[in-house]
Amino acid sequence: MCRLSKKTVFLSFRVAFIAFLFIVFSQLNPAVASAAKNNPLPSWNNVPAKQAIIDFVAAVTNPQGPDYVAPAERIAVFDNDGTLWSEKPVYFQLFFVLDRLKEMAPEHPEWKTTQPFKAALERDLSTLAKSGEKGLLELVMATHSGMTTSEFTDIVKRWLKTAKHPTLNRPYTELIFKPMLEVLVYLRGNGFKTFIVSGGGIEFMRPWVEAVYGIPPEQVVGSSLKTKFKLRDGKPVIISLPEMNFIDDKEGKPVAINLHIGRRPIAAFGNSDGDLQMLQWTTAGKGKRLGLIVHHTDAEREFAYDKKGHVGRLDKALIEAQTKGWTVVDMKKDWKVVYPY
Repeated sequence: MCRLSKKTVFLSFRVAFIAFLFIVFSQLNPAVASAAKNNPLPSWNNVPAKQAIIDFVAAVTNPQGPDYVAPAERIAVFDNDGTLWSEKPVYFQLFFVLDRLKEMAPEHPEWKTTQPFKAALERDLSTLAKSGEKGLLELVMATHSGMTTSEFTDIVKRWLKTAKHPTLNRPYTELIFKPMLEVLVYLRGNGFKTFIVSGGGIEFMRPWVEAVYGIPPEQVVGSSLKTKFKLRDGKPVIISLPEMNFIDDKEGKPVAINLHIGRRPIAAFGNSDGDLQMLQWTTAGKGKRLGLIVHHTDAEREFAYDKKGHVGRLDKALIEAQTKGWTVVDMKKDWKVVYPY
C-alpha cells in the first residue's frame, strides 16, 4: 500500500473542504433566493407603487398567464436625470460643462466678456438660464467637440473621480437612487433588458453608466453631436463636431427608441414632462404596460419640486398619469432611503 505525500493529502483535504462549502452554500442559496423573491425591492416601503412594479413583473413573466411577454420583448426604458440620479440645482452634465470651461478658459480670454461664457465662468446660473437652449448648446459645443470620442471618455472619467455636488458634497455617482437601482436589478433578474433614454449626452453617459447602473454603453440612448471618421497620424478615430445631431427629449425620445432599440418598450420610467411622450409611446402598445413617474417630494433627503423651475418640470405628465393609470412614486412616502450611502 503506497504512502501519500503531504502535498497530496493537503490537496485532497482542500478539494474536500471546497466540496463541503459548495454543499453548504447550495443549501443556503434557496433561502437567500426565497428572501429576495419575497422582498425584491427592500428600499421601498410597502406602498401601491412597489406593488404595481411587482404585479407587473409577475404578470408579464408568467408563461401560463394572459399577459405573458417573451423575454425578447421585455424592454424597459429609463430616463436618467431625475429618474436614476438627482438633477438639482441643474443637470449634472452642466456642472461638467462649467468645470470644463474653467479648465479651458486660459486659452480663451474672450470668454471673460462674451455671453454665455461669462455667466458660465462666474457660475451665474440665473443669467445662464436666460440664455436658453441656444446658449447652453453653445457651451456644450465648446466643451464637447473637437476631440476624439476616446479623449472625451477619458475627460469624463477623470472629472467624475474628483467632482462633487456643490451642496450635497458627494461625488455625482453617489447621488443615484438606491430604490431605482433595485428596480433595474429586479427587472434584469426577470429577463428584462434595461435601457437609458435620456436628454443627457450619450457620450457623457456611456463612460460610467455600466459601473454605476449595470447598463452597458450600447443600451444608452441620448442626445448627440455629429461625428466624423478621420485618420489621425495614420490611425482611425471618431471626431466630435461642433454641430448638434439629435436632441433626445420630449418628442425625440420615442423617435430615438424606435431608431436605436427597434422595439416598443413595455415599461417606461421618467420624472418630468420631458418624459411624457416616452411614457405615452410605451403605454399605448398592446398588452400589459407599466408607466412610472418619480415625483420629487422629499426636500429633506433630496429635493422637492414639480411644476416650477426649468429643471425637471413635472406638470402635464403628472396630470396625464391620473387618466392613463400610470404609477406615481411619492419619493418621501414610498422610499425608505434615497441614496446608497
